[in-house]
Amino acid sequence: MKREEFQTQIKFPLLLDGATGSNLMAAGMPRGVCTEIWVRDHKDVFLRLQKAYIEAGSQVIYAPTFGGNRISLSMHGLENEIEALNKTLVSYSLEAADDKVLVAGDLTTTGKMMAPAGELSYEQAFEVYQEQIHYLAEAGVDLLAVETMISIEETLAALDAALSVCDLPVMCSMTIESDGSLFTGGNIFEAALALESAGASAVGINCSVGPEQLVAIIRTLYETVSIPVIAKPNAGMPVIDDLGQAVYNMTPQDFALHMKTLVDMGASIVGGCCGTTPEFIRRMAEIL
Repeated sequence: MKREEFQTQIKFPLLLDGATGSNLMAAGMPRGVCTEIWVRDHKDVFLRLQKAYIEAGSQVIYAPTFGGNRISLSMHGLENEIEALNKTLVSYSLEAADDKVLVAGDLTTTGKMMAPAGELSYEQAFEVYQEQIHYLAEAGVDLLAVETMISIEETLAALDAALSVCDLPVMCSMTIESDGSLFTGGNIFEAALALESAGASAVGINCSVGPEQLVAIIRTLYETVSIPVIAKPNAGMPVIDDLGQAVYNMTPQDFALHMKTLVDMGASIVGGCCGTTPEFIRRMAEIL
Protein backbone atom coordinates (compact mmCIF):
# COMPACT_ATOMS: atom_id res chain seq x y z
CA MET A 1 0.00 0.00 0.00
CA LYS A 2 1.27 3.47 -0.88
CA ARG A 3 0.94 6.46 1.43
CA GLU A 4 -1.55 8.29 -0.78
CA GLU A 5 -3.80 5.21 -0.79
CA PHE A 6 -4.01 4.93 3.00
CA GLN A 7 -6.94 7.28 3.59
CA THR A 8 -8.73 6.49 0.32
CA GLN A 9 -8.62 2.68 0.41
CA ILE A 10 -9.00 2.02 4.14
CA LYS A 11 -12.43 1.78 5.72
CA PHE A 12 -12.45 3.41 9.15
CA PRO A 13 -12.57 2.65 12.00
CA LEU A 14 -9.58 0.40 11.36
CA LEU A 15 -9.06 -2.34 13.97
CA LEU A 16 -5.51 -3.08 15.05
CA ASP A 17 -4.43 -6.04 17.14
CA GLY A 18 -3.87 -6.13 20.90
CA ALA A 19 -0.87 -6.78 23.12
CA THR A 20 1.97 -9.05 22.05
CA GLY A 21 4.50 -9.04 24.89
CA SER A 22 2.12 -9.66 27.79
CA ASN A 23 0.48 -12.52 25.90
CA LEU A 24 3.82 -14.10 25.00
CA MET A 25 4.88 -13.97 28.65
CA ALA A 26 1.60 -15.64 29.60
CA ALA A 27 2.50 -18.32 27.05
CA GLY A 28 5.89 -18.94 28.63
CA MET A 29 8.33 -16.29 27.41
CA PRO A 30 10.73 -15.48 30.29
CA ARG A 31 11.36 -11.91 31.36
CA GLY A 32 14.61 -10.37 30.20
CA VAL A 33 15.10 -12.41 27.04
CA CYS A 34 15.33 -10.94 23.56
CA THR A 35 11.71 -11.06 22.42
CA GLU A 36 12.66 -11.24 18.75
CA ILE A 37 14.81 -14.34 19.29
CA TRP A 38 12.18 -16.00 21.49
CA VAL A 39 9.49 -15.43 18.87
CA ARG A 40 11.79 -16.71 16.12
CA ASP A 41 12.25 -19.92 18.10
CA HIS A 42 8.58 -20.27 19.09
CA LYS A 43 6.81 -19.67 15.81
CA ASP A 44 3.84 -21.84 16.71
CA VAL A 45 3.07 -19.80 19.85
CA PHE A 46 3.26 -16.53 17.96
CA LEU A 47 1.14 -17.74 15.03
CA ARG A 48 -1.60 -18.87 17.41
CA LEU A 49 -1.72 -15.40 18.95
CA GLN A 50 -1.83 -13.53 15.66
CA LYS A 51 -4.39 -15.88 14.13
CA ALA A 52 -6.53 -15.38 17.25
CA TYR A 53 -6.40 -11.61 16.71
CA ILE A 54 -7.41 -12.01 13.09
CA GLU A 55 -10.29 -14.29 14.03
CA ALA A 56 -11.35 -11.73 16.65
CA GLY A 57 -11.57 -8.96 14.07
CA SER A 58 -8.14 -7.31 13.76
CA GLN A 59 -7.65 -5.80 10.31
CA VAL A 60 -3.98 -5.00 10.95
CA ILE A 61 -1.48 -7.19 12.83
CA TYR A 62 1.91 -5.98 13.97
CA ALA A 63 4.96 -8.02 12.99
CA PRO A 64 7.10 -8.88 16.06
CA THR A 65 9.93 -6.56 15.00
CA PHE A 66 9.41 -4.08 17.87
CA GLY A 67 13.03 -4.13 19.06
CA GLY A 68 14.58 -5.11 15.76
CA ASN A 69 16.85 -2.09 15.36
CA ARG A 70 20.66 -2.21 15.53
CA ILE A 71 20.96 -0.45 18.90
CA SER A 72 18.41 -2.64 20.69
CA LEU A 73 19.70 -5.88 19.17
CA SER A 74 23.31 -5.00 20.01
CA MET A 75 22.36 -5.19 23.69
CA HIS A 76 21.89 -8.93 23.09
CA GLY A 77 24.94 -9.29 20.81
CA LEU A 78 22.65 -9.67 17.80
CA GLU A 79 23.62 -6.65 15.69
CA ASN A 80 24.75 -8.94 12.86
CA GLU A 81 21.33 -10.65 12.67
CA ILE A 82 19.23 -7.57 11.90
CA GLU A 83 18.31 -8.52 8.35
CA ALA A 84 17.63 -12.18 9.06
CA LEU A 85 15.56 -11.47 12.18
CA ASN A 86 13.41 -8.75 10.66
CA LYS A 87 12.71 -10.72 7.50
CA THR A 88 11.99 -13.96 9.35
CA LEU A 89 9.64 -12.31 11.83
CA VAL A 90 7.75 -10.48 9.09
CA SER A 91 7.35 -13.79 7.28
CA TYR A 92 5.61 -15.20 10.37
CA SER A 93 3.05 -12.39 10.35
CA LEU A 94 2.56 -12.64 6.59
CA GLU A 95 1.85 -16.34 7.06
CA ALA A 96 -0.67 -15.60 9.81
CA ALA A 97 -2.29 -12.85 7.73
CA ASP A 98 -2.71 -15.12 4.69
CA ASP A 99 -3.55 -12.05 2.57
CA LYS A 100 -6.69 -11.48 4.67
CA VAL A 101 -5.41 -8.56 6.80
CA LEU A 102 -2.62 -5.99 6.63
CA VAL A 103 0.78 -6.53 8.22
CA ALA A 104 2.55 -3.59 9.85
CA GLY A 105 6.31 -3.53 10.29
CA ASP A 106 6.70 -2.56 13.94
CA LEU A 107 9.38 -0.15 15.21
CA THR A 108 10.03 1.53 18.52
CA THR A 109 12.53 3.63 20.41
CA THR A 110 16.19 2.61 20.48
CA GLY A 111 16.18 3.10 24.23
CA LYS A 112 18.83 5.80 23.96
CA MET A 113 18.21 9.42 24.85
CA MET A 114 18.43 11.91 22.01
CA ALA A 115 20.87 14.82 22.17
CA PRO A 116 21.23 17.16 23.94
CA ALA A 117 19.77 15.17 26.87
CA GLY A 118 21.64 12.07 25.69
CA GLU A 119 24.29 10.98 23.23
CA LEU A 120 22.12 9.78 20.32
CA SER A 121 22.17 12.29 17.48
CA TYR A 122 19.40 12.72 14.92
CA GLU A 123 21.76 11.45 12.21
CA GLN A 124 22.55 8.27 14.17
CA ALA A 125 18.88 7.59 14.91
CA PHE A 126 17.99 8.22 11.26
CA GLU A 127 20.57 5.66 10.08
CA VAL A 128 19.46 3.06 12.64
CA TYR A 129 15.80 3.33 11.60
CA GLN A 130 16.66 3.54 7.91
CA GLU A 131 18.46 0.20 8.15
CA GLN A 132 15.58 -1.62 9.87
CA ILE A 133 12.91 -0.08 7.65
CA HIS A 134 14.84 -1.11 4.55
CA TYR A 135 14.63 -4.75 5.67
CA LEU A 136 10.97 -4.46 6.70
CA ALA A 137 10.04 -3.02 3.30
CA GLU A 138 12.00 -5.73 1.50
CA ALA A 139 10.22 -8.36 3.62
CA GLY A 140 6.85 -7.21 2.27
CA VAL A 141 5.04 -5.32 5.05
CA ASP A 142 1.95 -3.33 4.02
CA LEU A 143 2.64 -0.34 6.25
CA LEU A 144 4.85 0.78 9.14
CA ALA A 145 3.97 1.39 12.80
CA VAL A 146 6.35 3.57 14.78
CA GLU A 147 5.00 3.03 18.30
CA THR A 148 5.56 3.54 22.03
CA MET A 149 7.79 6.51 21.29
CA ILE A 150 8.68 8.97 24.05
CA SER A 151 10.62 11.64 22.14
CA ILE A 152 9.31 13.73 19.27
CA GLU A 153 12.87 14.08 17.94
CA GLU A 154 13.41 10.32 17.74
CA THR A 155 9.93 9.79 16.28
CA LEU A 156 10.69 12.34 13.56
CA ALA A 157 13.98 10.58 12.85
CA ALA A 158 12.12 7.29 12.37
CA LEU A 159 9.48 8.93 10.18
CA ASP A 160 12.07 10.74 8.07
CA ALA A 161 13.97 7.48 7.67
CA ALA A 162 10.82 5.71 6.51
CA LEU A 163 10.03 8.38 3.94
CA SER A 164 13.59 8.12 2.62
CA VAL A 165 13.34 4.34 2.15
CA CYS A 166 9.87 3.57 0.84
CA ASP A 167 6.39 4.84 0.00
CA LEU A 168 4.61 2.86 2.72
CA PRO A 169 2.09 4.55 5.04
CA VAL A 170 3.60 5.34 8.45
CA MET A 171 1.48 5.33 11.62
CA CYS A 172 3.16 7.11 14.54
CA SER A 173 2.00 6.66 18.12
CA MET A 174 3.56 7.94 21.30
CA THR A 175 3.23 7.08 24.95
CA ILE A 176 2.10 9.92 27.20
CA GLU A 177 1.25 11.01 30.71
CA SER A 178 -2.45 11.22 31.55
CA ASP A 179 -2.46 14.97 30.83
CA GLY A 180 -1.04 14.49 27.32
CA SER A 181 2.53 15.48 28.17
CA LEU A 182 5.48 13.52 26.79
CA PHE A 183 8.05 11.97 29.10
CA THR A 184 10.85 13.89 27.37
CA GLY A 185 9.10 17.26 27.24
CA GLY A 186 6.39 18.83 25.15
CA ASN A 187 2.98 17.29 24.58
CA ILE A 188 1.20 14.95 22.20
CA PHE A 189 -0.65 17.77 20.43
CA GLU A 190 2.54 19.58 19.40
CA ALA A 191 4.06 16.24 18.44
CA ALA A 192 1.04 15.25 16.34
CA LEU A 193 1.17 18.50 14.38
CA ALA A 194 4.90 18.07 13.75
CA LEU A 195 4.44 14.46 12.62
CA GLU A 196 1.54 15.33 10.33
CA SER A 197 3.61 18.11 8.78
CA ALA A 198 6.54 15.71 8.32
CA GLY A 199 4.40 13.18 6.41
CA ALA A 200 2.87 10.73 8.90
CA SER A 201 -0.22 8.90 7.65
CA ALA A 202 -1.76 8.68 11.14
CA VAL A 203 -0.83 9.86 14.62
CA GLY A 204 -1.90 9.08 18.14
CA ILE A 205 -1.28 7.23 21.36
CA ASN A 206 -0.43 3.71 22.42
CA CYS A 207 0.39 2.07 25.75
CA SER A 208 0.45 4.87 28.35
CA VAL A 209 -2.84 4.62 30.23
CA GLY A 210 -6.27 3.03 29.96
CA PRO A 211 -8.90 4.19 27.46
CA GLU A 212 -11.01 5.83 30.17
CA GLN A 213 -8.24 8.44 30.65
CA LEU A 214 -7.93 9.39 26.99
CA VAL A 215 -11.33 10.89 26.17
CA ALA A 216 -10.35 14.57 26.26
CA ILE A 217 -6.95 13.88 24.70
CA ILE A 218 -8.37 11.98 21.73
CA ARG A 219 -11.02 14.65 21.19
CA THR A 220 -8.36 17.38 21.16
CA LEU A 221 -6.10 15.36 18.86
CA TYR A 222 -8.99 14.91 16.44
CA GLU A 223 -9.52 18.66 16.45
CA THR A 224 -5.79 19.32 16.02
CA VAL A 225 -4.82 17.19 13.01
CA SER A 226 -6.42 16.28 9.70
CA ILE A 227 -5.05 12.72 9.47
CA PRO A 228 -6.48 9.62 11.23
CA VAL A 229 -6.05 9.45 15.02
CA ILE A 230 -4.73 6.28 16.66
CA ALA A 231 -5.84 4.98 20.08
CA LYS A 232 -4.15 1.76 21.27
CA PRO A 233 -4.25 2.00 25.09
CA ASN A 234 -3.59 -0.49 27.85
CA ALA A 235 -6.30 -2.50 29.56
CA GLY A 236 -6.63 0.14 32.25
CA MET A 237 -4.03 1.05 34.85
CA PRO A 238 -2.20 -1.99 36.23
CA VAL A 239 -1.86 -3.11 39.83
CA ILE A 240 1.52 -4.56 40.82
CA ASP A 241 1.09 -7.93 42.54
CA ASP A 242 3.32 -9.58 45.17
CA LEU A 243 5.59 -10.95 42.45
CA GLY A 244 6.18 -7.52 40.99
CA GLN A 245 4.06 -8.24 37.92
CA ALA A 246 1.59 -5.83 36.37
CA VAL A 247 -2.00 -7.06 36.61
CA TYR A 248 -4.63 -5.39 34.42
CA ASN A 249 -8.14 -5.64 35.82
CA MET A 250 -10.24 -4.02 33.08
CA THR A 251 -12.60 -6.52 31.45
CA PRO A 252 -12.85 -6.92 27.68
CA GLN A 253 -16.42 -5.56 27.77
CA ASP A 254 -15.49 -2.45 29.74
CA PHE A 255 -12.49 -1.86 27.47
CA ALA A 256 -14.67 -2.13 24.38
CA LEU A 257 -17.22 0.33 25.78
CA HIS A 258 -14.49 2.85 26.54
CA MET A 259 -13.01 2.36 23.06
CA LYS A 260 -16.43 3.08 21.54
CA THR A 261 -16.32 6.41 23.36
CA LEU A 262 -12.87 7.13 21.91
CA VAL A 263 -14.16 6.39 18.40
CA ASP A 264 -17.05 8.78 19.06
CA MET A 265 -14.43 11.38 20.10
CA GLY A 266 -12.56 10.98 16.81
CA ALA A 267 -10.25 7.96 17.00
CA SER A 268 -10.39 6.07 13.72
CA ILE A 269 -7.55 3.54 14.19
CA VAL A 270 -8.05 1.52 17.37
CA GLY A 271 -6.58 -1.47 19.15
CA GLY A 272 -5.15 -2.57 22.47
CA CYS A 273 -1.77 -2.52 24.15
CA CYS A 274 -0.51 -4.04 27.42
CA GLY A 275 -2.94 -6.38 29.14
CA THR A 276 -5.27 -6.82 26.17
CA THR A 277 -5.98 -10.16 24.51
CA PRO A 278 -7.88 -11.35 21.44
CA GLU A 279 -11.07 -11.27 23.51
CA PHE A 280 -10.64 -7.52 23.99
CA ILE A 281 -10.43 -7.07 20.22
CA ARG A 282 -13.43 -9.34 19.69
CA ARG A 283 -15.62 -7.30 22.05
CA MET A 284 -14.42 -4.08 20.47
CA ALA A 285 -15.21 -5.36 16.98
CA GLU A 286 -18.70 -6.34 18.10
CA ILE A 287 -19.42 -2.93 19.62
CA LEU A 288 -17.95 -0.89 16.80
